[in-house]
Amino acid sequence: MSYKTVHNYKLEERLLVHIPDGFLDAKVWITTTAAGAGALAYALKRTNMTIGRQEAPKLAVLGAFIFAAQMINFPIAGATSGHFLGGTLAAILFGPWVGIVLMSAVLAVQAFVFQDGGITVLGANILCTGLVGSMAGYAIYAGCIKWLGRNNKAAGMIAAFVAGWGGIVAASAAVGLLLAWSGTAPLGTAMSAMTGWHSLIGIGEGVITAAAAAYLVDRKADAALKAASV
Repeated sequence: MSYKTVHNYKLEERLLVHIPDGFLDAKVWITTTAAGAGALAYALKRTNMTIGRQEAPKLAVLGAFIFAAQMINFPIAGATSGHFLGGTLAAILFGPWVGIVLMSAVLAVQAFVFQDGGITVLGANILCTGLVGSMAGYAIYAGCIKWLGRNNKAAGMIAAFVAGWGGIVAASAAVGLLLAWSGTAPLGTAMSAMTGWHSLIGIGEGVITAAAAAYLVDRKADAALKAASV
C-alpha cells in the first residue's frame, strides 16, 4: 500500500509501506536486515514442515496473483492511492508462515527488478509487510472466526475483511515506528500519517481479501467434492 501526502519534517511527498532507501538510518536498516533475514529463515523452515509438494503450484499461483494485484492502484481521497498487499490473504489460505515467505519473495522482486521499495531496507519491509502484516491479519482472522463461527460463509467473509483491514494497518504502524526510530519523523507524526491513511486504504485491502478468500475457498471445496465423487 502507498500514499502521497504533503510532507512535514523529513517526510517526502510519497511514503510507502514498501519503505524506500534513505528513509531509515544505518542502525535501523542494519538491525532490521538481520531481523528480517532471521524471520524469513524461520518462516521457510516452518513452511517446509507444513506445506507438501502438492501445494507448491498453488503457492506459485497465489504469489503471482499477489504480485499482479499490487500493480493496480486505486484512489482513496485527494492525491492518496493504495494497492492490494496480500499477506493476510496468503496467511488465511496457507498459514502466516507462508504469508511471510510469499511476501518476502514479492518484496525482493519489487526491490531488485522494479525499484519499488529499497534494497538496503528489504529486511525492514519483510518485517513490516511480511511478518507484522501476515501475523496480525492471521491472528485477527482466527479471532473473528472463533467468535463468529466457522460454518458460515458470510462470517468467513466478514472475518477476512476485518483481517485484511487490520493487517495493513498493523503493517503501517510498524513502518511508523521504524521511521520514528530513525528520526525521519516524530513518533506521533509518523504513526498518525501512516495509520490514518492506511485505515482508509485498508478498506480496499479488506474487500479484496474477503472476495478472493471466499472465491478460493469455494474452489477448494468444489475440488474436494469432485475428488470424493471419483
